[in-house]
Amino acid sequence: MSIAKRCEEMTSFLVMDVLETAQRMEREGEDVIHLEVGEPDFDTPECIRRACCEALDKGHTHYTHSLGLLELRQAICEDYEKRYGVDVSPEQVIITQGTSPAMFMVFSTILEAGDKVITSDPCYACYHNFIRFPGGEPVPIPVSEEDGFQYRLSSIREAMGERVKAILINSPANPTGTLLSDERMQGIAELAEETGAWVVSDEIYHGLVYEGKERSILEFTDRAFVFNGFSKLYAMTGWRLGYVIAPQEFVPAMRKLCQNFFISANSIAQWAGVAALREAEPDVGRMKDIYNKRRLYMLDRLKGMGFDIKNEPTGAFYIIVNMRHLAEKFDGSSLKLAYDILEKIKIGVTPGIDFGPGAEGYIRFSYATSLENIREGMDRLERYVSGVRA
Repeated sequence: MSIAKRCEEMTSFLVMDVLETAQRMEREGEDVIHLEVGEPDFDTPECIRRACCEALDKGHTHYTHSLGLLELRQAICEDYEKRYGVDVSPEQVIITQGTSPAMFMVFSTILEAGDKVITSDPCYACYHNFIRFPGGEPVPIPVSEEDGFQYRLSSIREAMGERVKAILINSPANPTGTLLSDERMQGIAELAEETGAWVVSDEIYHGLVYEGKERSILEFTDRAFVFNGFSKLYAMTGWRLGYVIAPQEFVPAMRKLCQNFFISANSIAQWAGVAALREAEPDVGRMKDIYNKRRLYMLDRLKGMGFDIKNEPTGAFYIIVNMRHLAEKFDGSSLKLAYDILEKIKIGVTPGIDFGPGAEGYIRFSYATSLENIREGMDRLERYVSGVRA
């Protein structure tokens, strides 16, 4: 049996490996605290669930337009105008089954074999696989904790070449929880205009910002593709509902990808998405307040253990911590450290190497779980750290 090279060369999503090991331990009776996955622990707000049931009752159970329900695309345009003051046409919006198909479509549309995409190091673990699958090549640019994990414009400029088709940004970012400054976003937009590259902006954590304000790349340039969705902000991970905002000239090609590979996104989930955008703002505010309390508590506990967090995260629901001194006993491997933490104190955490070499020796913690779980997890971690130091 021969497996296609593109699948053989695809890397594992290590956080899922850790999660699946933790779930096996739970089936065997272990009490595991999950601080590894970025999944909201809240139930989807009632107004969204109600809209789904109403869609079922009305028989909205058939294929939709391949670009998605017009009502949902209009609601997305209204949302971007309200939040960012940008003018987006419904004809630029494509509804997808989560943001992953959106990434697949964008990189399949803009990349020929050998074309390059600039990414940060660290970055979301799956970006590189989405780039490589259609034959593209990621160009990782190291970003440092001391610099807020932000791109330096000079580093991007040095990496630019005629085969660089896009610059990928993510603000607030996974795994760091930090935001790009307005000045750096403006600089990236100007560089794209100057070189003819595109900016690909992952805005899935927009709305989950506790200090400062997130900015959409569309405020700075229209040479951009935007990913966004409902999983994080509206606690709708299992609904699989996302979208991409694309320059109009690319939509016909992406529409063909939709028709051939996906047909359309889930019809009743799309009606639920309309309700999310138009009715769920109070629910989002409540969840955001709770996330912030968890963020502040976890930061306080981690710093109390002696960890030096040079740039406190202000968005998403992650804290990434330099634990290289603890990883030394595992030859510097954050993956081995993560599994030792799971085995010894029954906490699921994400190894930094999942996000690139720049995060090796770091561990990412998610506070998308209850304060009770976080408190217990931090108690266990404090005992673990004390034991290692002793």
